[in-house]
Amino acid sequence: HNVERFCNLMDEMAATTETRFVIITHNPITMARMDRLFGVTMAEQGVSQLVSVDLQAAEAMREAS
Repeated sequence: HNVERFCNLMDEMAATTETRFVIITHNPITMARMDRLFGVTMAEQGVSQLVSVDLQAAEAMREAS
């Protein structure tokens, strides 16, 4: 599957270099493999808000509840 191959390549490059990657996607498989997600939401017309989620911290919160 191409998405898995892509994610594996990103994992390998991140582990062997000091490079950070910004990946723009709506693919849930790709998003699940990331350490942190950033998003932009517009709660009201013309007002954008940046949202950041640390997936490890979110998982820890979910397990604690």
